[in-house]
Amino acid sequence: LVAEYDLSLRRFFHECILSGIMSVNGKKVLHMDRNPYYGGESSSITPLEELYKRFDLTESPPESMGRGRDWNVDLIPKFLMANGQLVKMLLYTEVTRYLDFKVVEGSFVYKGGKIYKVPSTETEALASNLMGMFEKRRFRKFLVFVANFDENDPKTFEGVDPKSTTMGEVYKKFDLGQDVIDFTGHALALYRTDDYLEQPCLETINRIKLYSESLARYGKSPYLYPLYGLGELPQGFARLSAIYGGTYMLNKPVDEIVMEGGHVVGVKSEGEVARCKQLICDPSYMADRVRKAGQVIRVICILSHPIKNTNDANSCQIIIPQNQVNRKSDIYVCMISYAHNVAAQGKYIAIVSTTVETAEPEVEIEPALELLEPIDQKSVFASRSYDATTHFETTCNDIKDIYKRMTGSDFDFENMKRKQNDVFGEDEQ
Repeated sequence: LVAEYDLSLRRFFHECILSGIMSVNGKKVLHMDRNPYYGGESSSITPLEELYKRFDLTESPPESMGRGRDWNVDLIPKFLMANGQLVKMLLYTEVTRYLDFKVVEGSFVYKGGKIYKVPSTETEALASNLMGMFEKRRFRKFLVFVANFDENDPKTFEGVDPKSTTMGEVYKKFDLGQDVIDFTGHALALYRTDDYLEQPCLETINRIKLYSESLARYGKSPYLYPLYGLGELPQGFARLSAIYGGTYMLNKPVDEIVMEGGHVVGVKSEGEVARCKQLICDPSYMADRVRKAGQVIRVICILSHPIKNTNDANSCQIIIPQNQVNRKSDIYVCMISYAHNVAAQGKYIAIVSTTVETAEPEVEIEPALELLEPIDQKSVFASRSYDATTHFETTCNDIKDIYKRMTGSDFDFENMKRKQNDVFGEDEQ
């Protein structure tokens, strides 16, 4: 640990992506992790026996769970928007060469104790049981407006100013009811709260367009999920960093963040110091410099059946909008299965998550757990990082923000492209 590094990083999904990007950009990167695996809380736990140990379950997994090594259980499950930012990152860096994906089979929304497929096209809107006949027509007009909207062409605005008209005013313009507003804002635009209603409508319109464009790519849903679990993603970016000269150290304890004159200058590990110009780390490494802003409860549920009323989907997302259960934030359900090589044959993994609002968080997620019954095994934990959403768009926004604060320039996807003359060290001979 005598070298001088441009950048030192500590675990977590954000850091794995940034180490790859910074390495491609010519930075000298040292990536240390106190864990024996990549990704920290964004890793996939395998075998199943390891998951039982992690949650202090004294008994061994029953034989009905199949082989332990068939399981790869995400602690923080998230799907990728097919046309979203993370997919762009994977394509530009060519990390896709290390991964295989499957389309998530369905996206659903909760209303009145039942779940319904999210309508996101004109045809689905007209067929949906979420709305009455007249509401369907109004919602169809709204979708046509969104699809045709171009922020660079005032002719498409229809009297809406994208920078001053609020999204609440847009809904009022199309006379959309509360239930339609709920699933549009939370299941299409993927907002966690209703704060967006008072904000200029441009971002919401673009979010809905992203959902529709992602859906158009594969048809069943706008979401993708990697085979063998999300743990494959940080490993892919770690491999990218290594190809560009990045140094990785797993099982490496961090004794101290070394400061001089109020600035980070290095990391001390096992008595030695690795000096660096910049440091990225997750909050657990700097506990005295962070404050708790909220908490997320997650419940990992192992099932022997698909979720009811999802057309026996092997994977799906269910969003329970806040207003449907008298909350301030949404509840999310992410379900994957043996079809993704993350569970034994015939088994399903459903993970419920939400932002904690009361002193009884397990009571808060009961509406979601009722949708999953019967449940074979249930494990409850609180996450130290990552929001409750089941998609990566908010995570990618965080990555872009960190990048700008580190480099002083806006995140540019073009800078992530591998150079044409790169030697990958993995080409077939």
